[in-house]
Amino acid sequence: MNVAVIGTGYVGLVVGSCFAESGNDVICVDNDKDKIANLTNGFIPIYEPGLSDLIDRNVRDQRLTFTTNLPEAVRRSTVVFIAVGTPTTPSGAADLSAVYSVASAIGKAMNDYKVVVTKSTVPVGTTENVRDLVQKETTQDFDVVSNPEFLKQGAAVDDFMRPDRIILGYKNPRAAEILHELYAPFLRTGSPILRADIRTAEMVKYAANSFLAARISFMNEISNLCEAVGADVDVVRRGLAADSRIGPAFLFPGVGYGGSCFPKDTRALIETGRAHSTPMTILEAVDSVNSGQALRFVDRIVRHFGGSVEGKRFGVWGLAFKPRTNDMRDAPATRIIEALLSKGATVSAYDPEAMEEGKRIFKSRIEFAPTNYESLVDADALLLVTEWQAFQNPNFQKMKDVMRTPVIFDGRNIYDADHLISLGFTYYGIGRK
Repeated sequence: MNVAVIGTGYVGLVVGSCFAESGNDVICVDNDKDKIANLTNGFIPIYEPGLSDLIDRNVRDQRLTFTTNLPEAVRRSTVVFIAVGTPTTPSGAADLSAVYSVASAIGKAMNDYKVVVTKSTVPVGTTENVRDLVQKETTQDFDVVSNPEFLKQGAAVDDFMRPDRIILGYKNPRAAEILHELYAPFLRTGSPILRADIRTAEMVKYAANSFLAARISFMNEISNLCEAVGADVDVVRRGLAADSRIGPAFLFPGVGYGGSCFPKDTRALIETGRAHSTPMTILEAVDSVNSGQALRFVDRIVRHFGGSVEGKRFGVWGLAFKPRTNDMRDAPATRIIEALLSKGATVSAYDPEAMEEGKRIFKSRIEFAPTNYESLVDADALLLVTEWQAFQNPNFQKMKDVMRTPVIFDGRNIYDADHLISLGFTYYGIGRK
């Protein structure tokens, strides 16, 4: 099948390369000429395990191409995916300007029947608006489908190849059958296709992400209470995880969630509720807890140093919002570092993949160490913010030798407190005694 994917961010590149891997001819489109030139030359602008090999192979086999020519890509394709960004506006609503601009451009380029698919995460009603915008620009027959993505950064390729489910929101069964055929190679393990009306499909994505965000904020509140009453949140977490009604996923307390989905989607759903006079009270609390979690971590650091971190030096391990990605959108590390800088501290940071993104954000305001150990030279404390595998079992004696004071603030509870204390460290976790 001939497929166009408009937008070459996390979603667009994974969608395009995975469809090409299953034998389709895919054209990925972006209006950023430099990005397209880099992709054509084999430079992948994001870190996502397995993606680079996938792109290289399918470009070599001529199933995957990159272009800035949107009209030509639309004309050559039967299915056109819209996978552009929908960032958060100051009010919390999703910025749909790119989606709507692409919809109009698709309409102008139509030369025969197309299935136009919203893959971007969009509020309820957006796909219908896309249909109206396309209709204004063409007399050609077409259908629209809502097909939200469920890709975890750091595992996006595997999520696409082996999905839990595929959601199709449509009006015309003809369009659903075309999408079913396109997705057939990914359904061999029995993953279901769930068919629904367009608005329900749009709601599924927001409901899923908001529910997972709620679990994280719930555990962070429980961890805060554990600290106050002298309980151990790790035992509490394991007690909850053992309950078959709850399970273990998304129950790890920490410095808050970040990335391109949870913060944006919870705020967008809150704003959708306001627009329809239906307050999303629980989600407002979820967002509030998350916004405060990183600053609460900073407050604990300040208290340890007697109320001031002026002149203190901190080594920060982890800049990306989670392991296995270089994405720093809404990353807790950003909020933590900004707060420390505002209080007169200095920071030396290290991340296995997000250093370039960190330099783009902080420029010369912080130091960027070539290794995690070098970030700790003369440090007054280590702040563990992102739980990369490389940080799980470091050489603690080597750390202690180079630090000014052996203090660890473990923002992800990955270390054994008793072991570190026995080595002479002062240790602070999240929700631990």
